[in-house]
Amino acid sequence: MSATQTAERKGRVAPGDTTLPGLAALLPALLVVLVLAVVASLVLGSTAIPLGDVVQVLTGHGDGVADSGIVEARVARTVVGVLVGAALAVAGAAMQGLTRNPLADPGLLGVNAGAGLAVVLAISVFGVGSLSGYVWWAMAGAGLAAVLVHALAGLGGGSPLRLTLAGAAVAAGLGSWSSGVLVSSKQSFDSFRFWQVGTIGGRGLDLVVTVLPFFAVGLAVVLMAVRRLNALALGDDLARALGENVLLARGAVAVGVAALCGASTALAGPIGFLGLVVPHVARFVVGPDHRRVIPVCLVAGPTLLLAADTMGRLVAPPSEVQAGIMTAVIGVPFFVGLVRRGRMASL
Repeated sequence: MSATQTAERKGRVAPGDTTLPGLAALLPALLVVLVLAVVASLVLGSTAIPLGDVVQVLTGHGDGVADSGIVEARVARTVVGVLVGAALAVAGAAMQGLTRNPLADPGLLGVNAGAGLAVVLAISVFGVGSLSGYVWWAMAGAGLAAVLVHALAGLGGGSPLRLTLAGAAVAAGLGSWSSGVLVSSKQSFDSFRFWQVGTIGGRGLDLVVTVLPFFAVGLAVVLMAVRRLNALALGDDLARALGENVLLARGAVAVGVAALCGASTALAGPIGFLGLVVPHVARFVVGPDHRRVIPVCLVAGPTLLLAADTMGRLVAPPSEVQAGIMTAVIGVPFFVGLVRRGRMASL
């Protein structure tokens, strides 16, 4: 039996298959929902703003709009939500395909823990106190953590299991070091907790421009490696039989995931659960083919994050619940429902 026939019998789509039935009809519907989430993010909050006023500000005719400053802040917040939501969802899907672990999420590479430790050191040792300063420290910490995880996994051959174990070990170790530093410094803890909770608010477009190249590179790398993800999901032996260089494929995907996770964590802090639940919902709807899953995640991720952020602004005005908390509140019921129905999508 050929490798392609084996892949078909397992319910997978071989890398050479180019048919994507249903996706062309699904994506426009998801885009409409995303547009509605964007509009809601712009107009809703502790202060509701008419859509006409938002349009005036966006078109440069908002001199007479009393809430123009709020609109501009919400525009930046919405842009951050779209970028971070898309990046975390795509990175989660790629991470689950890379490790063949349905419970993998972007934090599995130790990226969040590495970024967190770097920010803690920046605050406690170097006195960094601004978001613009946190971004570069977080990016550096995320990148070094990803390199460390892959170096440790590579010592044992770089299998998905070793990558998972190395990521969990590095994340636990870096997290404990961060806690040790924070316990000894109340001032560092007070500054760090506002970044650690995970939020897309209070970020200006200047920060977006700073990390935008990392988003672009990470997304491009993952999109180019989509067929390789399908091959890796079949197992190393079948992937090699289909002509894939397994080590090269894993390395390419890992670089893309690290760039996306690092940029997202640097910009918005560690927002959990989104990268875990969105890929499962996508697989539940369109199946395991990553050529379907990744585009769905690219649209569904921002939709979920913007919806969570908007709801967080509405539940307890004039204060708000941060997006990092609301994503778990919204995502948990979906995930639990999939598990209870026995419909956990396989990889």
